[in-house]
Parts: sequence; C-alpha cells; structure tokens
Amino acid sequence: MVGLMDCNNFFVSCERVFAPELRDRPVVVLSNNDGCVVSRSNEAKDLGIPMGEPFFRLRSLVDQGQLCVRSGNIRFYGDMSRRVMSVAGRLVPRTEVYSIDECFLDLDGVPEPQALGQRLAATVKQWTGIPVSVGIAPNKTLAKMASRFAKRYAGYKGCCLIDTEERRLKALQLTDVGDVWGIGRQLRARLQGCGVQTAYDFAQWRESRVRALFAQPAVMTWRELNGQKLHTVETPQARKSLMRSHSFKSPISDYEHLRALVADFAVTCAAQLRREHSAAQVVEVYIRTDRHRPDLPQHADSISVQLEVATSDGRELVSAAMQCLERIFKPGYGYKKAGVVLGGLQHGAVQTNMFDAVDRVQQERLLKAVDEIRNRLGPDAIRVAVQESCGNDTRREYQSPCYTTDLRDIITVR
Repeated sequence: MVGLMDCNNFFVSCERVFAPELRDRPVVVLSNNDGCVVSRSNEAKDLGIPMGEPFFRLRSLVDQGQLCVRSGNIRFYGDMSRRVMSVAGRLVPRTEVYSIDECFLDLDGVPEPQALGQRLAATVKQWTGIPVSVGIAPNKTLAKMASRFAKRYAGYKGCCLIDTEERRLKALQLTDVGDVWGIGRQLRARLQGCGVQTAYDFAQWRESRVRALFAQPAVMTWRELNGQKLHTVETPQARKSLMRSHSFKSPISDYEHLRALVADFAVTCAAQLRREHSAAQVVEVYIRTDRHRPDLPQHADSISVQLEVATSDGRELVSAAMQCLERIFKPGYGYKKAGVVLGGLQHGAVQTNMFDAVDRVQQERLLKAVDEIRNRLGPDAIRVAVQESCGNDTRREYQSPCYTTDLRDIITVR
C-alpha cells in the first residue's frame, strides 16, 4: 500500500500556528510581490475566492475586515515543512517528499495502515500544529485521491483508506476527472470533449483507446486508476541543479543595484550547497524585463561560465556570477527579474585541479567557521561586500514574522 500525507491549506495553516486569531476566519496567502492568491483557508474558499486570484481584486474585502491576508513567507513555510516531514519520517519506515506540503509513504507490510494513518495525522497536528490528511491506496494516483476525501470528510479522522474494489469504484465515481493526479488542464479539456466527466468514466475506457488518443503519461494514469501500481515510493535523488531568483516590485535599471542582488542570490545558493555537502562547477545568470509590459523596452538574456574546480564558496560563485552579469547587462532597460542557476553539481568528494591556486583545506575550515557564525547570529552576520538583500525590492505589505527561523521574531509569551 502507498500513502500520501497532504498538509491542509498549508501556507494558511502555518500562519495560524502562531496567530490563533486567524483561526475560523477567511485567510489568504499571497505570492511573490503580493501578486495573487496561492493558499486559501476553507472560509476563504466559501467566499468564492479562486486560487490565483489577483490581490487587487480582493483589497476591498481586506479594507472592510471581511478577509485576512498574509504575504508569502517561504523561509518560515520551508522550516515548518521540514518539521512536518520529520514527524512522518519517525512513524513511517520510508518516505518520499513530493513537495513542500506533500509526502508519499511506503506502507507495504504495515498490518493496520489506516490506524497508522490516523495516528500520523494526529501526531503531526499535536507536534507541529499543522492539520494533515492521509490517503492510503494500492498506488500513488489512488492515494492522492483518497487524501482528498480525508480532507473533505471529518469522519475519516484524517485518513481515508481505499483497499477494496468497491471503495475504488466509489472513489472514482465521486472524483472529477480534472482532480486526478496527472491530468492537467489541457488533458482534462480533451477528455471532457470525449464525454468524460469523472475518473470512473475515464477508467471505463479500453486501454487501446487511451493509447490511441493520448501519450504514455495518460496511459499510466489510466492504469493506476484501474488499480495497477506503476509508481513506487522513491528514495530522493541528489539534485542536479540549484537556482535562486526573484521578481522585483519595481524594474531595476541601475547596474550596481542589480549586481548586488545577483551576488545575494549566489551567496544564498552557496550556503545551500554546503548544507547538502555539494559543490557547483557551472554558474549561470539570467535577467529579463517585464514581459507583461510590451509598452516598455524588452530585453532578456542568460549566460554561463564553467569553473575549473567545483566549489561551494560564495566568494568564488559571486565572482563568476559577476562575470556573467557584466556580459549580459544592457543599460536603458528596467529589469523585472533576475536569477542565478548552479549546475554541474558534485556531491561528496570534489575533483580538484592539480594547478588549483586555492588552498581547499584552509578554505573548508574558513567556510565552516562562517557557517557556524551565520547559524548562531543570522544569515546576514557575515556577508560578501557586494551583497544586498532582495527583501527591499520585494513587495511584502502583509509579511508575518519568521517565528521559527529568526531569533528576532521569536514569539513572546506574556
């Protein structure tokens, strides 16, 4: 059996853990630059607020006190996600983190999977404050479907089990085909054009018809809807690339300002590499203007350089990123987004160059000391001189504190 643990309205739930006044009230969390809705409480859904709704259309509800809003706080949400996933890792032998708020569970051989699922839901809620829904079924597609029923109906006590043919057929009949994992907007439209409304309608097709009309992923989805197990719970693979990017609240035309922000991206990536005991050999930088403003001059470009030795030293990565930016930056344009992408990642031991002028042993000791200081005093305690945080260039009008990741925001109990 396969399980899926799904955090309910995750970003909103994170905000409610440390702000209980938000409970039982309509709440939405906004995307980067307070652009649109990316998470909604059930109460906000009842108001008819759709996912992706631009915030400017909701501002009147906020001004009238009918809606609570928070700017996205991804550092806080990421830390809460790690806490939730660590609880799952304690109770389930093998897990696969699928996204920031979802985790697949390997339940093969578990004697009472539904009891374990209910225990997991209760434990996560007690230890982290985050409500979760667990779906258990013979495969991943049906487990995703089961988790939706667990979220929708309180009688499941946090866990829905699909373990019989009768339950499978009933679940398919009650599920819109567009809500099936692996069926996107375009495939949904094509299926509905063929008269398919529910997952059950699709599952009743002959496999030959599915193969004749759709690509292999749709065939695999069809087979899993019919009870076959094609996707196993996988051990996480080491990443092949790492990216840090940002959209700015206002276009940036000043080279020095943009240079400082790109340097910050590179340093942030370097810290992530060290946490994962990795190093990068390729550094790419891209910049682009606002494509939604065709009335303004447009420019987009990217370029990469390859280092002689893979590194996780922010100084080396910043130097490479600055070389890239200098070659693609053009004056007279207002850049709306920029990013740094690291490739050629090496994990564990790093292949060195016999002509390398850097003392890598001494460098490793220095980076370890820097990380210890940053962990103790905060990420801005030691910085590369050219760095500048992109926080001031991002609109976060409704930002909540970083309760669990910044000592300056630690909750005060009176």
